[in-house]
Amino acid sequence: MIRVNRHTLDNGLRLVHEEDDSTQMVALNLLYDVGARDEDPEHTGFAHLFEHLMFGGSVHIPDYDKPVQYACGESNAWTNNDLTNYYLTLPKQNVETGFWLESDRMLSLSFSPESLEVQRQVVMEEFKQRCSNQPYGDASHLLRALAYQVHPYRWPAIGKELSHIARAGMEEVKDFFFRFYAPNNAILSVTGHIAFEEVVALTEKWFGPIERRAVRTRRLPDEPPQTAERRLTVERPVPSDALYMAFHQCARLHPDYYVYDALSDLLSNGKSSRLHRHLIKEKRLFNSVDAYVSGSIDAGLFVIYGKPAQGISLEEAEAAVRDELALLQNDDVDETELEKVKNKYESHQIFHNLNYLNVATSLAYHELIGKAEDIDEEVTKYRKITPKQLRRVAREAFGRENGSVLYYRARD
Repeated sequence: MIRVNRHTLDNGLRLVHEEDDSTQMVALNLLYDVGARDEDPEHTGFAHLFEHLMFGGSVHIPDYDKPVQYACGESNAWTNNDLTNYYLTLPKQNVETGFWLESDRMLSLSFSPESLEVQRQVVMEEFKQRCSNQPYGDASHLLRALAYQVHPYRWPAIGKELSHIARAGMEEVKDFFFRFYAPNNAILSVTGHIAFEEVVALTEKWFGPIERRAVRTRRLPDEPPQTAERRLTVERPVPSDALYMAFHQCARLHPDYYVYDALSDLLSNGKSSRLHRHLIKEKRLFNSVDAYVSGSIDAGLFVIYGKPAQGISLEEAEAAVRDELALLQNDDVDETELEKVKNKYESHQIFHNLNYLNVATSLAYHELIGKAEDIDEEVTKYRKITPKQLRRVAREAFGRENGSVLYYRARD
């Protein structure tokens, strides 16, 4: 069990902590409650752009990376549709450097035109590499836009289109920063070889003077229930055809979220999973096939994608997948098969939480969606899943009227 300590600063910054004396390192994880879902539909990609700008110099520290290197630390960040996450690991004796660095860039960035232009070019190149010049690179854009009609999940974190980042101006950048990068819109998680009292003192020293900011209440449009199947076929210069299927599922805090997660594990977690055994190994209909839940905070997607074997049409591939989904809809999953999936999930969670940095990231996330202590309830909730629940949710989710299908054809 993870013992969570907590403290809230007067400016609204939430601090969560877990001490781990098995390491001589300390992790600082700073989560900002801003992601691609908070962007203007005509100015997408800003959350991801800011992930890069945060390494381009802050108000008192022109070069973020040098102090990290001098302190023998490592840092990185990532952005998704729901949040932006920064993390830093340091030896215990150099931990104050981390508090200094993270607090200064929360206070304010340098907002230099040079930094904006450099990071803009970096992000634009990343967009080109991942989406424009990569085989199947635009599949996520196409599938999201097909599945979502009004919710901002209809574009990925990297942005809807390249032009949105290309025309990002300094005033727009400053406005985005001061709207979302605030102590009262962030969670600091600290784990590793450091006592709670020291963490509180350092947090108050470096983050305490930062004033809270006027963070707007998030008001996002609810995605209306889908009532008819949506389909799209595209042709691209790719090596082979690919099939993408997406079904609407519940939000992260809904009790059925774990049932959807278990369904994805039954279908595709490992070589003993159903899709691998039936469609790759036995019937040889696919070269690769996978399933996953998007894991988003708001109502997300259950996605199945794969590349049919040579000579197998996309229509045949889709029919085979639907046969597998029908089995989940019509028959109870065998208890032995379900127990195997539960054991695999539990072992993954145990090993994941042995790492102090993983714990820091997970504590911040669980504090965002509920409370940090919920990290210890994940396995219990998963283990409570029954075959009846799996069958019920499969029936609710995998109907044609709830799904979107993308045929990604290889151009001759």
